[in-house]
Amino acid sequence: MSGQKNYKKTLTACYLGFVTQAISANFTPLLFLTFKGSYGVHLEKLALIPLSFYLTQLLVDVAAAKFADKIGYRLCVIGSQILSSAGLLSLTILPDLLLEPLTGILIAVILYAIGSGLIEVLLSPIVEACPFENKDGIMSLLHSFYCWGAVSVILGSTLFFAVFGIEHWKIMTMLWALIPLYNAINFISCPIEKLVEDGKRMSIRQLLRVPMFWMMIFLMICAGSSEAAMCQWASAFTESALKVSKLIGDLAGPCLFAVFMGIARMLYGKLSERLNLIKTMLLCGFLAVVCYLLASLASWAVLGLTGCALCGLAVGIMWPGTISLSSRKCPAGGTAMFAFLALAGDLGATAGPTIVGKVAEVTGENLKNGLLAATIFPICMTLGLFLLYRHSGKKS
Repeated sequence: MSGQKNYKKTLTACYLGFVTQAISANFTPLLFLTFKGSYGVHLEKLALIPLSFYLTQLLVDVAAAKFADKIGYRLCVIGSQILSSAGLLSLTILPDLLLEPLTGILIAVILYAIGSGLIEVLLSPIVEACPFENKDGIMSLLHSFYCWGAVSVILGSTLFFAVFGIEHWKIMTMLWALIPLYNAINFISCPIEKLVEDGKRMSIRQLLRVPMFWMMIFLMICAGSSEAAMCQWASAFTESALKVSKLIGDLAGPCLFAVFMGIARMLYGKLSERLNLIKTMLLCGFLAVVCYLLASLASWAVLGLTGCALCGLAVGIMWPGTISLSSRKCPAGGTAMFAFLALAGDLGATAGPTIVGKVAEVTGENLKNGLLAATIFPICMTLGLFLLYRHSGKKS
């Protein structure tokens, strides 16, 4: 029976799901100065937008561990797409309807952040539950679509604004909102299986007592920190190091980082059957350390940019690779395990950029010092993987 089901449709829906998450995470920050000019929102208040987005995602990660299995994957993932679309559409309506435009913006952000959080928790276990061979490669390829989504949002929106003008941002927003709306239809009809059969799934209490689970949590925090510390500061670092405009900084910094990260995930997706996952992640950990040191210590700006861009290649498989390792080491972990992994990744993605900013601030706004301090994250990732490699008896 399962052989007759079209699991490729499920995979396509999950690909578009990660594109939706990339839209949610990367589009609104492109409009910060527009919000300032159109609605009079001060820059310090605009900081509430990313704070609301990531805080909401964290809360959804925690909540999903409890309710996702009870409600069911299909209903939750359809809801994730509808909420993402509704949040983006609300962004074009609510700021003009409410007396305080920022309130309308934040309501819209919270709506699509709930959708984004559900996407983060649900898509990996949905794909893991499908009867695919080469799960490691498919998981890496799946997560590459977040990277391509981010690149598409940055390049597509930049091109649209250049041709039609930033004043037509609402049209661009509505166009992006069509993707999750269309994808909700895909999730209505695609086959979705249970990750763990009823009665065989660990309870949250049982899961929290497994030492290997905590090792996976540690690796996920390091993966999130290693990825976000460089990615979030890539634009500012490029601008300060190369003395270029913000437009060029965005394209040469976060966009180039995302391209290399997507390439890494696609390459591993194609070659995974011939590669040892832990060994490959160890090599990437070493490369990430080198990239952070190159970006923070190089005296030539071009070398610093090279370190920044290649870091995307180095950290690319850390997040999906840790998810694949978790599925191997804790096969009965269920949805709760994926929810906690998402939570750990988000905590790392919050802590990494924060530490970079704090260290840079106390050292005279020197971003190189901030990135040098952040080298601790890929170092910890590499040490954790080495211990796991030793514990596994040199078997992935």
